[in-house]
Amino acid sequence: MEFSTREYIEAPLDRVFAQATDFDQIERQAMRRGAEVRRLSGDHAAPAARMVWLASFRFRGKAREAEVTLVEYDPPNGMVYQTVIGGLETRSTIDFVALSRSRTRVGVKIELLPRTLSARLMVQSMKLAKGTIDKRFRVKMAEYANHLEDRLKREG
Repeated sequence: MEFSTREYIEAPLDRVFAQATDFDQIERQAMRRGAEVRRLSGDHAAPAARMVWLASFRFRGKAREAEVTLVEYDPPNGMVYQTVIGGLETRSTIDFVALSRSRTRVGVKIELLPRTLSARLMVQSMKLAKGTIDKRFRVKMAEYANHLEDRLKREG
């Protein structure tokens, strides 16, 4: 199962990519939302492929753990994350394309790859609500793009 969307941000490619790869800030955002995030590898100063995070959070009343690995890191063109949560593996691809000096397109694609029977059942039930989930995904990505654009405008 796959979800994808594209958002347009009124800011230069290098600044958009820098904000999207500010991992310290992303970790703080996750912690503000109640997740416990721990970076297992990677230097805090220099992002690179093979960085790994372990996140613990509650979802639908159950404690969950996710291991997130930055599989590919190609500044300023894109990055790929692989996440494992129980029997569900996801592959998230984020592409950045400069449309002009002051406009950037950000493409996000998330593939769900169930590895266990319970994960397959969950993905199957998600397929029944794909339209609703797609809409929510697009709205959240648009909110994130707007937030990112506003932050870049404030920074000048």
